[in-house]
Amino acid sequence: MPSLNYDIAMNKLPDLELKIQAEIDKIHAVANLLPGVTIIHRMPDFKLEYMCQNGLNQLGITLAEFRSYSTSDYTAKYFNPEDADTYVPKVKGMVERNTDEDITFFQQVKINGNPEWVWHLSTMKILMRDDEGLPLLVINMAFKVDPVQHVTAKVERMLDENTFLRKNLSKFSSLSKRECEILRLMVLGKSSPEIANQLFIAVGTVDTHRKNIKHKLQANTSFELSQYARAFDLV
Repeated sequence: MPSLNYDIAMNKLPDLELKIQAEIDKIHAVANLLPGVTIIHRMPDFKLEYMCQNGLNQLGITLAEFRSYSTSDYTAKYFNPEDADTYVPKVKGMVERNTDEDITFFQQVKINGNPEWVWHLSTMKILMRDDEGLPLLVINMAFKVDPVQHVTAKVERMLDENTFLRKNLSKFSSLSKRECEILRLMVLGKSSPEIANQLFIAVGTVDTHRKNIKHKLQANTSFELSQYARAFDLV
């Protein structure tokens, strides 16, 4: 039963704030029964409004502490900034389109005081709109990717490739279109004469390309070259 002081305080809130609190209360009533972590942001600046107790426990903070963070301080403290280039455009696009469709993305998070990054799969959508139909609340549900499970072992490999891609994008971007083509054939096990025959170029030209590819990528072994080919979808 709410206290009298709580009722009085709620009655003094503007109608919009009452609607926001009512929406958050509905989520809070079931959030801790659900798997994963539930987070609610307030538009337009993604202000931190709510996190379920499960998430607060993982971060070792209270709801008041969570809400005291600016969005930039919160993300800098708990999230790997290297992931931002992947998910930030998707989140902004969802809000700008004002769509009811959800988006999904991967994030690396530091939880339970562990300095190591832990991969999470997040699903986000617009939860509530204001009287003008513009996004007001956005809800995010984050699920830890468990590498112990058989299925997620494949996801873990995909995430490793994604990390490799981000770290080596500038090197790969230095390759010409022809060098990318030759790299793909190299990884498929083709010899210089076979590549030359397939591309209708001289064997000496292929050897020069192979040398330049290894130099640009700073890769000398077949395994290192195959990492680039897989991460950048050449094979």
